[in-house]
Amino acid sequence: MDFIELQIKTSRDLADILIAELGEIGFDTFEETDEGFNAYILEGSFKEADVKEIIQKYSFLGIASYETVKIPKENWNQSWETNYHPIEIPSRCRVRASFHKPDPSFPLEIVINPKMSFGTGHHSTTYLMMELLLDSDLKGKSVFDFGTGTGILAILAAKLGAAHIDASDIDEWCIENGMENIAINDCSNIKIQLGTVKEVKKNPSYDLAIANINRNVLLEEMSDYAAVLPEGSKLYLSGFYETDLPVIEEKASSLGLSKTTHRVREKWVAAAFEKKAVE
Repeated sequence: MDFIELQIKTSRDLADILIAELGEIGFDTFEETDEGFNAYILEGSFKEADVKEIIQKYSFLGIASYETVKIPKENWNQSWETNYHPIEIPSRCRVRASFHKPDPSFPLEIVINPKMSFGTGHHSTTYLMMELLLDSDLKGKSVFDFGTGTGILAILAAKLGAAHIDASDIDEWCIENGMENIAINDCSNIKIQLGTVKEVKKNPSYDLAIANINRNVLLEEMSDYAAVLPEGSKLYLSGFYETDLPVIEEKASSLGLSKTTHRVREKWVAAAFEKKAVE
């Protein structure tokens, strides 16, 4: 099946809102442009009326215009090679595609061939989650990455010394892409599964669970994340705006999870929680 590239011209502030809304109707990959952003979706899932409704809904916040381009599946990687650039967390980690040359000046380098999976490091939420992982001691730890997408966060956890990583996603394309990226990075200690949080096989406990999804899914599934976290374990969440942090924190607190830190990038948030003892 072919893909639809939605080329949207708008302000950065409005772009963040539109990206969140488009994610709710099936768009699963986004890339920033100088004039706004591009969004991608399988042609069979594309409904232009839904796009028009979203743009009209937020017209009071500014102007947004769009064009659509059909991209044949076989041309998808070529399109990414034209537009995909390495992501660098200064002096710490570099994320590149296989067609980029290695840069030995970075202590960690991850190779991601993203195809149609979300999570290339370009989006603020992925970048923020990578920073949280880089600040963590993961040596010998067990990790579950819910909604793994390209597998980038699971791969980073492996490169930081995690002993075992389970990862899952509900999208078959993500599973296929994630497995490819895991193999490229030679991370044999990552096990990736297809299914919802309730369907996939999980160990009774993990040292760390991570989920970079969206506000509504996080609120719905957080109890399942907490269920596999014993006292002292960590939970890292992202995929929501700074204005959503209070409701995320409230839900976490009800599950015995206390926020230890959070960071913000372009209004997006990544937050770290610790499982406390039940009184």
